[in-house]
Amino acid sequence: MGKKKMDKYFSTLQKANKKLFVPYIVAGDGGLDCLIERIHMLDKAGVAAIEIGIPFSDPVADGPTIQEAGIRALKLNITLNKVLDTLASNSIPIKAPIIIMTYINPIFVLGIEYFADKCKRVGVDGVLIPDLPMEEEELVKDTFQMYNIAIIRLIALTSTKERIEQIAKNAEGFLYLVSVAGTTGARVFHQNRVYDYLKQLKSISSVPVLAGFGVSTSNQAQRLNYYCDGVVVGSKIVDLFHQGKEKEIQQLIHESI
Repeated sequence: MGKKKMDKYFSTLQKANKKLFVPYIVAGDGGLDCLIERIHMLDKAGVAAIEIGIPFSDPVADGPTIQEAGIRALKLNITLNKVLDTLASNSIPIKAPIIIMTYINPIFVLGIEYFADKCKRVGVDGVLIPDLPMEEEELVKDTFQMYNIAIIRLIALTSTKERIEQIAKNAEGFLYLVSVAGTTGARVFHQNRVYDYLKQLKSISSVPVLAGFGVSTSNQAQRLNYYCDGVVVGSKIVDLFHQGKEKEIQQLIHESI
């Protein structure tokens, strides 16, 4: 489980000449009852991993679509602990690794070791914490290591060459390039700059490199895939689930891998 599962699954997909597609969903948008169902639907569609966002009252990385989904979920009193309990209720094996995206405060509230132990028990393989800079990772690193939980690291277009090298050296699971300067959401990004960054990352990274933030169409995904190992798609997936358009989600995944 954990890091090993992620590495193995990514490797299996890449050997089959598949690009890695990681959908992001907001836990509790539409209620927790549909969370497991959505995970299985995405898993069957051939995704590389599933990133589950925990609704948070003060997000720093979320654009309007994901913020609205978070507000809907918070109105239903969705918490990190409730999401982990829901994952624990799943009885059907999930092939794709599960990644939790949350901020550091909810982890502190639960307790770092309690959180890591519970993640391992309910089948969470990695954690992405947008407001935890590399310099502060010591707060969780040893505990996550003990429970075999990967720390997924974000790299910004503004990162220096030295910082990129430092992050890439310690990378686990995959490296996540934030392909726009700003929050998540469908938009046009500066293609050449992003492509140059991806090429640079690919040349030094020992783990797959994925691009996210602003990716909303299979056309965008295919163009990015030429320079990296795959994409993370959030706002578009969240929007389509909210509208009940699951077939369109399956089509987007199919056309992007």
